[in-house]
Amino acid sequence: MSAQREDWTAADNPAVPDPSVEPASETAVPLLNIANILTILRILLVPVFLVVLFVGDGHSTTWRLIATGVFAVAAITDRIDGQLARKYGLVTDFGKLADPIADKALIGAALVGLSILGDLPWWVTAVIAVRELGITLLRFAVLRHAVIPAGRGGKLKTLVQTIAIGFYLLPLPDGFDVLGWVLMGAAVLLTVVTGLDYVVQAVRLRAGVHKVEANASTGA
Repeated sequence: MSAQREDWTAADNPAVPDPSVEPASETAVPLLNIANILTILRILLVPVFLVVLFVGDGHSTTWRLIATGVFAVAAITDRIDGQLARKYGLVTDFGKLADPIADKALIGAALVGLSILGDLPWWVTAVIAVRELGITLLRFAVLRHAVIPAGRGGKLKTLVQTIAIGFYLLPLPDGFDVLGWVLMGAAVLLTVVTGLDYVVQAVRLRAGVHKVEANASTGA
């Protein structure tokens, strides 16, 4: 969930992990805590949001407002669960993985829904969906070595995506179209940039692990 970052490369000291990557470890924190419950609630709200979004022809003012409300409640839980986890020491490996997955499920559902309704170009949904799916798979690929938590860039990306989607969900006058496009453009840019950053973190992590294993096998 969401330490000044030090410069690090595998060549410098392969035994020292990237500070932005948190090692997977056992924790005494109970799995079923308020922070994780809110994360699970956000996941459960995704199908509710989709059902409400598609009521009627999907463009009813009343139902679009309700859909926006459900989306907003789900999005707000993201900020609340993170604050509770940090404030009360409820950070768990499950939370580090489930929190970004819950974000991706909510954002992905909203983007696909808007594209199906013809309110958002499919290429926008495709770019963001490919990035989010790729990073999720990347997290699981390096899970046995470490958990890569959502960083500040990732949180900012999610925030901008959420605000942009909110503009598309609300039945606003045509004059707000330009603002919606600007926000969505910023969201797409942040999505790509932060995705590349996660890839760099994963590559550094893997390189460091391979170097350590090689040194251990040779007795260095």
